[in-house]
Amino acid sequence: MQRSIKEYITISLKGMAMGAADVVPGVSGGTIAFITGIYQELIGTISGVNLDLLKVWKEEGFKAMWRKLNGSFILALLTGILISIFSVMRLTNYLLEEHPIHIWSFFFGLILASVWFVAKQIPKWNFKIIIALLIGAAIAFYIVSLPPMGGTTSNWFLFLAGAIAICAMILPGISGAFILVLLGAYKTITEAAHNFDIKTLAIVAVGAVFGLLAFSRILKWLFDHYSTITLAVLTGFIAGSLNKIWPWKKVLETEEYGDKIIILKETSVLPWNFEGEPYMFPAIILMLSGFILILLLERIATKKPIVDATDQDA
Repeated sequence: MQRSIKEYITISLKGMAMGAADVVPGVSGGTIAFITGIYQELIGTISGVNLDLLKVWKEEGFKAMWRKLNGSFILALLTGILISIFSVMRLTNYLLEEHPIHIWSFFFGLILASVWFVAKQIPKWNFKIIIALLIGAAIAFYIVSLPPMGGTTSNWFLFLAGAIAICAMILPGISGAFILVLLGAYKTITEAAHNFDIKTLAIVAVGAVFGLLAFSRILKWLFDHYSTITLAVLTGFIAGSLNKIWPWKKVLETEEYGDKIIILKETSVLPWNFEGEPYMFPAIILMLSGFILILLLERIATKKPIVDATDQDA
């Protein structure tokens, strides 16, 4: 697909937004891909990575292989994601530690608007679609309610953590960073990124590539054959994850990891039952800001429909 330099810069900016979302435990980069209009191209591009590309390279040359791969799209997106991960991670961690209610309020408004946005892509609603949405919401709610595991630092564990987390990262509503928290690998990987531990990051990256190539094919098949039901389940995933990012939480159990305290168990409470300053007015303003941001992103996103209105799978 031929694009201008401006369009590739826009894709990189979308990648930066995805990267910023993925480093926050509870927010999904897949959701950002959806609302910026690149989700299906992303899934289709990733699922198209196979050994046939080497054959095209050998017979037709690198340029032909690069076009078939949609390489410029991948390069622009990955550039944005990597820039964001290595630059935004520290800022995000600082804000989550110092101003948690403000940051979670903003993300809550953003994800709430995302539920509306993704649901709007479903061309027709019926009983089957509603059941699919409820199943997706129940699965996501269960996942975000799980307590973290005790992770290890073995190479095989880090490989599997990368493979599992990347699957979550491309699923709207399921946060890859939160999956790493559940697996007990979040601290290990974030410290590796902070300290530029190339060996650890490489093992996680290889696992992520393996998981990404396998899972993207499953997603593409689901979109090709059961697109509206798949969208309904993904809408449910996003809705079910809202409990995780509710700003007002009561901490029930914690554990110390070095100089950091990791929350093992918490429950959502109403603002007026929150122990401490609930920051109601700024929280509401930030929720509205997150919601409005999605409306603005929708305006600048690619105008291609996510689902063909003639889809008959439901």
